[in-house]
Formats: sequence, C-alpha cells, structure tokens
Amino acid sequence: MHELLRTNDVVLLSAIGALLDSARIGHIVLDQHMSVMEGSIGLLPRRLLVEDEMVERARALLREAGFGAALASE
Repeated sequence: MHELLRTNDVVLLSAIGALLDSARIGHIVLDQHMSVMEGSIGLLPRRLLVEDEMVERARALLREAGFGAALASE
C-alpha cells in the first residue's frame, strides 16, 4: 500500500474515496478512529492509501479531477 494523501478534511476524503471506488482502485483510510479519539483538534490527519500497482493511475485520476493539490509528494 502506498500513501496517496493525508488530511483532516472528511469531505475531501469522501469525495476522493468515491472517485477511487468508481475507477475500481482499491484503497483504505487509516487513522479514522484515532482522529476521533483525539477530539478532532486536527492533531492526527487521516491517511488514504492505495494499492502499490495502482498508485500512478490513482494520482493521474486525482489530478484530472482537480484534486492534485491534495496529493502527498512523490
């Protein structure tokens, strides 16, 4: 698994997750429960990971959809 982005923005995570789902790109969001436990003060961002073989395809898809600024650096 490869980290695609980190954010505290649950709306952004939801939109990107839906986009990846529609493209059939496997992904997982980590640290969801830890973010809730810390009181939502923004200390622990959630991480979105994609399958290693889908990283380039996912990055290209997010850039095309206008989410390029949210991507973690390569």
